[in-house]
Amino acid sequence: MAEQQKSAVAITSPWVWCIPLIPLGLAIAIYFGELQTPTFLLINRYTQILPDTLWTWLTFLGNGWGIFAICFPLLLLAPRLLIAGLFASSLGGIVSLIIKPFLEMPRPANVLALEDFYIVGEPLLHRAMPSGHTLTAFAVASGMYFASSKDKRSSLWWIFILAGFAGISRNALGAHWLTDVLAGCAIGLWSGMLGAILVNLIPEAQLLPSKTGPRLLALGGLGVIYVMLTQTLDSELNQSLQYACAALISITLALFIKAQKPKAI
Repeated sequence: MAEQQKSAVAITSPWVWCIPLIPLGLAIAIYFGELQTPTFLLINRYTQILPDTLWTWLTFLGNGWGIFAICFPLLLLAPRLLIAGLFASSLGGIVSLIIKPFLEMPRPANVLALEDFYIVGEPLLHRAMPSGHTLTAFAVASGMYFASSKDKRSSLWWIFILAGFAGISRNALGAHWLTDVLAGCAIGLWSGMLGAILVNLIPEAQLLPSKTGPRLLALGGLGVIYVMLTQTLDSELNQSLQYACAALISITLALFIKAQKPKAI
């Protein structure tokens, strides 16, 4: 418990809470500096050198269903981190639902001619700011990072790289401006910090497989399997990834059920 408290105290340092101001400030500078279109077109053009499937798979990391499926094995390996990601993405989702209708910012397809940039899938026109996929990716990454003990954080830096690529994928697929991505990054980081504080209030004993919380998460896994097998998330190019995620959740659930059985003495 002392280790958890140390983790929670560490993210209350003022300088840590100021880090998200960097991407937020950059977004403001790009927007008011009239660089929104040039930055979008630059990223959108040069990311085409990589296959569409890569970018749709990366954008899958920002889909709420997708990231829950990919992180589901943490139910057994590190349930605190899985719950931190859920808390963080939920908080970020609430903020996004409030901000998007309020700002009602147009997306690239509503401003630029479709032949002027590369787009994958149906054109999205409204509610650009912030990028929900980027927000979710950074919320989960931040929540897991700050919910970890300080000595383990140095090995988790790469999750922010993945979150960053998830954000860039929104430009690559023609769905969001760079400013949307940067704003989503900032809000996601703050959401993750708050999620980590909340999850560190949960006693370790309540995270055992036999407890109610983990069992509810396991039931949630069944729901995600249904979604993976019956819906298309973001793009048809993700279909094979969805099937793989369904298999991953199924294996985790089988091991989780096995963990319910008391060990023989």
